[in-house]
Amino acid sequence: MTDATSQPTPAPTPAPDATLAAYRKSIDNFDAALIHILAERFRITQAVGAYKAQHALPPADPGREDAQIARLRALAEDAQLDPEFSEKFLRFIIDEVIRHHERAREG
Repeated sequence: MTDATSQPTPAPTPAPDATLAAYRKSIDNFDAALIHILAERFRITQAVGAYKAQHALPPADPGREDAQIARLRALAEDAQLDPEFSEKFLRFIIDEVIRHHERAREG
């Protein structure tokens, strides 16, 4: 019998699932790689933004953006990745790059 001040016994912790842990480790590795790749991409696009600012070029290049989206949608299809997802992801990145380029232009 338990008194009013005792705590319920916690449920036993299930044994770790080795298969799930291995999948999660792989996902963690991919996530780390994505962060490093994005960091390198943004280092380069920041240099592009500085160059554009120095040469009075516009921050956005809609023709280049459209070509990149079409190219990456095709790559996504070849890789069996949802092209809609890949376009949303790329548009998010492009919007951020343009924002950086506008800041570079403003000085």
